Amino acid sequence: MRALFALLACVGVGRWALDTRSAHAPHPTLHAPPFAAVVLPRAVRDSMRARWEENNRHWDELSDVNTLTQMLGTGKPTQREYLGCLWGTISRDTLWIRGASAAHDLKQLQFAVAGSCDGVAQFVGTWHTHPYRADSGGRALKERELSRQDLETFLSARDLVTIVMWDSDSLDAATKRRDGTLLHPVPLAVR
Repeated sequence: MRALFALLACVGVGRWALDTRSAHAPHPTLHAPPFAAVVLPRAVRDSMRARWEENNRHWDELSDVNTLTQMLGTGKPTQREYLGCLWGTISRDTLWIRGASAAHDLKQLQFAVAGSCDGVAQFVGTWHTHPYRADSGGRALKERELSRQDLETFLSARDLVTIVMWDSDSLDAATKRRDGTLLHPVPLAVR
């Protein structure tokens, strides 16, 4: 089962405050040839954009919400994270993503998501959304890259690639080298 992208519900400790030096040992990916770039078809990116827009419809309703309220889960959720499964193939030095679908047993919260990609044929990785957070004045803030906890979770999973979308056209990706260590950021082309 896909590990939970959890937000620590402690005051002052968010997912972006995790120390990755104590991360689990990387899992070697010897079954996969090395690749240096990821190609995402425009149609797949467009379906990801639709999921992002659907799950972030209320991004502009943060004026009466603050980060602590969101972290503790005591306010109304204005958005939900989404987790999708990616399938594809590796050819030469490129990972070609061919499609995406919702994770099985999808559990969505404002700052956490869980689900499973078990049984997905030609599974290569996952993608998820980052909702906007509210700053102390209730203004929307974007988390513009994979968080430290995202990367730690990725390193301990079987995924070859992980992608985050934090706006309708904004993507960040990470992959693993053959020895299981992290390569971030990785070139991601939409074609």
